[in-house]
Amino acid sequence: MADELKKRLTEANVETVEGSGGVFEVTLNGSLIFSKKDTDRFPNEGEVLKSIKETD
Repeated sequence: MADELKKRLTEANVETVEGSGGVFEVTLNGSLIFSKKDTDRFPNEGEVLKSIKETD
């Protein structure tokens, strides 16, 4: 997923954080876009990109 986001959003500062214990977070320019910890699930296909487009 990280590679797909970076390909589609070459101008944005997209960072994914994958850690132990199932942590998976996506931030854009320092703002949290998606957190598995907060939602207790992985994002659906296209969900992160949609959230990023809504913040632009």
